This record gives sequence, C-alpha cells and structure tokens, in this order.
Amino acid sequence: MSTSLLAAICAALIGLGVIAYAVLGGADYGGGVWDLLAAGPLADRQRASIAHAIGPVWEANNVWLIYVITVTWTTFPVVYAAVSTALFVPVLLALIGIILRGAAFGFRSQYAERAGISGAWSSIFSGASTITPFLLGTIAGAIAGGALYVHNDAAVSASSYWTLWTTPFALTCGTFAVALCAVLAATYLAVESETADDPALAEIFRGKALLSGAVTAAIGALAAILAHFQSPILWQGLVGKALPLSLGAVVIGLVTAAALLLGFLRLARLSVAAETACILAAWAVAQYPYLIIPDVTISSAAVPRSVLVAITIASAAGMLVLLPSLWYLFRVFKGQVGKPAGRTAALRAEEGLRAAFADKVEGAEAGKPETGDAE
Repeated sequence: MSTSLLAAICAALIGLGVIAYAVLGGADYGGGVWDLLAAGPLADRQRASIAHAIGPVWEANNVWLIYVITVTWTTFPVVYAAVSTALFVPVLLALIGIILRGAAFGFRSQYAERAGISGAWSSIFSGASTITPFLLGTIAGAIAGGALYVHNDAAVSASSYWTLWTTPFALTCGTFAVALCAVLAATYLAVESETADDPALAEIFRGKALLSGAVTAAIGALAAILAHFQSPILWQGLVGKALPLSLGAVVIGLVTAAALLLGFLRLARLSVAAETACILAAWAVAQYPYLIIPDVTISSAAVPRSVLVAITIASAAGMLVLLPSLWYLFRVFKGQVGKPAGRTAALRAEEGLRAAFADKVEGAEAGKPETGDAE
C-alpha cells in the first residue's frame, strides 16, 4: 500500500471521527442551546428532559474529539501546528468552553439548587454549550477560507489572529454549526419524550426541530453563497466532485422535515443524523485533497509511511473495543425498557428527590420545641 493511500485512509479516519462527534456530541451541545432557550410553563420539564438525555452519554461522546485530535497531530503534525498556532484564539476559547460546560453540568445538581447557585451553573452550562460549537465552526470556516498559508511548516497569514476566524464566511459557518446542533438535539429529544410517553414534551421538541431546521437551511444557503466569494476552492468542490453529496444533504433534509411534520419521529432521528453526516462528507470531498486551503494537501502533510501504518492498525484495533462499548452504553441508557406513565423519567426522579427532601424538612420542624409562651 502506497504512502499516499495510507495518508488518505488516515484523513478519512479523521473525517469519520468528526462526523461521529457531530452526530453524537453535537446533540449534547444542542441540548445546552435548548436549555438556554427553554421557556413557558413546561420550561423546567424541558430542562429536566435535557439533563436526563445528556447525563449518561455526554462524556463518552467526547472520545471522538480526543480521537480526532490525536490522529491529526500524529499523522498530520503540520496541520495541527498551523491550526493551533494561527487559530489559537478560537481553539483556546473552545477548549475553555468544553471544560466549563462539563464542570457546570456536573455541579448543577439538587445540592446546587438548595444552595441557591444552580441558576448560575445552568447559565454557564447553556452558554458554554452554545459558544463552543460556534467557535468550532469558525475554525472550520477559517481552514477552508484560504487565508491561512503554510510555508516551511510554519503558519503565515495576511490576517491577524482575530480577523482570520471572524470573516463573514467563518462566522456563518459557526452559526450554522450551532443551528445544526440545535436540530439534532431537538429531534433526538422529541424521540426520547415520545418513548417516555410524554406527548406534550414530544410536541414541543418537534416544533423546535422544525423551526431550527428551517433556520439551519437558511444559514446553510447563506454559507454556500459566501463560499462562492470567500472560499472558491470549496465552492467549486461542492458543485463539482461533491455535488452528489451536496444534493443528498438537501434531499435528506427534506425527508427530515417531512418526517417531523408527519410525526414520524424515529425516521426523523435517523434522517437528521444522516443529513449531518452527508453535509460533513460533502465538505470533506469538496476540499479534497486539501487539509488547509490552499497550501496543505494530504500527501504533503503526511508523516512517514511507518507511522501511517501504525496509526491505521491502532485505529482498527481500537475501534474493535470502542464501538461495541459505545453500542452497549447507548443500549443500556437509551434502549426502550418501558414507558413511564405520562412523565419523563427525569421529571419523576426530580419529584422524588424533592419529596424526600420535603419529608426531611417537615420531620426536622416537627421535632423542634415550641418557642411560644406556655399556657
């Protein structure tokens, strides 16, 4: 097997890792977006449903981000060095957002609520969940924008550290990433609410999925228009070699919208995941063979053949362990093992904790001596 083919395989593995992180981890970020926007009389139930859905799997989904970073710096160190140097501002802010999001989700608990600080942790969780995919999207837009040059393994740019990722195209890509995460989360949450026999919540999240889907389509169209002017190489690829995938993403998006309108929520869940994968695959094919437009290609950035072979073998061996483990994790926590009557499991658990706490308070007050004057 040639070095160029091995390098292409490693690049494809990175692309598959990005797709997996978007389809799974993106829904976690989208949950934070809807946590921020929850309103109305069922706002608390929406937040409880989001916490219940994210809780068992959100940390496991981050394994795909770690995998992407590890394979990138091992097989394409020039790309890793250039991105982490020229785009260190959004990279650093995104990492801070990931850390704050995880910490806030862990600290936001019944104890924090009793201490009166759960609102602050909730704001940090939802804010970090919104800003992080936005920053990741701006990084992708900057990489494809053609303003980041790499000469002699060093990143050079005519733009500053701030303007490189704040072009109209990059900012639109960031907004599109947030909207796509919101669509994924709303669709998944609608299915989970339906499984939990909570039609009110299912209807709310179905409406959110339809609304965010329309917004995502509009932002995607704007990003495509901007790509025509600010990233011509990407645009030519999208309407050229990646055209079947580009059209496929549009068709699958229409299927998702129809499934949501007709109430076929499980079909919508499958199609929105497929749509996300198709969008990212179209981007990757359109950009091929570039890893950073316009200077860095897969072949020029690859490490020696021996390292590529080792990474390919290690990835294959690791997936034999990782994929069954993740499947079992989702099977245990996301499998339909029974439908609670009329309320989500999260809501029932929350009510149980509140009732137990109220009983303890009442018991403590009953045991206090009366302070009034004796008759």
